[in-house]
Amino acid sequence: MITVSEAEQIILSHRKDYGVESVPFLEANGRVLAEDILADRDLPPYDRVTMDGIVIRYADYESGNRLFRITATQAAGDAPIRHLNADCCLEIMTGAACSGDADTVIPYEKIQVSDGVARIIDEPVARGQNIHRQGQDRRQGETVMTAGHRIGPAHISMAASVGKSVLQVKKAPRIVIVSSGDELVEVTETPLPYQIRRSNNYSSWAVLKRHYGIEAEMLHLPDNEEIIRSEIARFQKDFDVIILSGGVSMGKFDYIPQALEATGVQLQFHKVRQRPGKPFWFGTFGDKGVVFALPGNPVSTFMCLHRYVLPWLEASLGFPEAAPLYAVLGKQVHFEPALTYYIQVKLAHSSEARLLAQPVEGHGSGDFSNLLHADAFLELPAERNTFFEGEVLRIFPFKNA
Repeated sequence: MITVSEAEQIILSHRKDYGVESVPFLEANGRVLAEDILADRDLPPYDRVTMDGIVIRYADYESGNRLFRITATQAAGDAPIRHLNADCCLEIMTGAACSGDADTVIPYEKIQVSDGVARIIDEPVARGQNIHRQGQDRRQGETVMTAGHRIGPAHISMAASVGKSVLQVKKAPRIVIVSSGDELVEVTETPLPYQIRRSNNYSSWAVLKRHYGIEAEMLHLPDNEEIIRSEIARFQKDFDVIILSGGVSMGKFDYIPQALEATGVQLQFHKVRQRPGKPFWFGTFGDKGVVFALPGNPVSTFMCLHRYVLPWLEASLGFPEAAPLYAVLGKQVHFEPALTYYIQVKLAHSSEARLLAQPVEGHGSGDFSNLLHADAFLELPAERNTFFEGEVLRIFPFKNA
């Protein structure tokens, strides 16, 4: 049995690269950019007005004039008026192009307009004010987005601005999520008194879909050794990542570890010094295949998914390495076994702007209803038994993360 740290290192040492694909930019949200994006023209592409008001020649103001005759109105999207006579102005709207000898914008709230004449009533006025100059942000050909960043709304906006309707992104692996066990029935069925509905596969699917846009395939295996072995062999041909839930402990019908090794999956480790999730099994197959065989108890599956599977997936997809997250323990906790303990906690910010982690009492790794009232797992290292209120410890958020 290995430590949590050893398990993490082994898993991350088997990160994979699944290549690159092109997707419409509106479908790229949450993906990792795999190319540098250049500005196709200056940003902004013209001297852009940033306030509604009038535009004047600063030289007229500098000479002492405060009255300006309005000669025209220019809206955003209009071709710019190139010439402005002395002591004249244009009414001009936010987003409009400013060009020629008109070089200073005065907002409406600083002028009075009467009989087609604008009077400046609030000074001073600075040369070039309220104009966002052409190329001030980026010049044509300069890099506006670099490969390796996770795409968010601001990246989508920039892609649209530079005309990139298709983006190169890191390709996601083909993933199958497999539940197992004869006690499990489909969500649409009415279980017998000794049966339960499947849920681990749906929670894992939802996490992958929500955070990474991955729509994994979902399948179920009965407690039949021959069927399990045959299906696992097929999974290795059709998928890059196999996530199994259940059947990996010491039970008489826990056939999965033997079936994995019998079908050529190379065991990397089995059992981690942790609670929940002690029977966790990890292996590899082929050049890029990995298997995460997670314990079947719902909280164990959920914890191992967030603690191990997601960090591996993000590393394989080229996500920028995230700094660990920490919170302050809100209540003393005592845990006797020499295992790393993951307790469910509710997160809140204190008046001192500290992130507080308040333990949420539950009924063990089968109590998945308790996850509805928690926000994260708090990691309690195996080297100690008592953890005091006010200690700073690592967390793994799973709600709104």
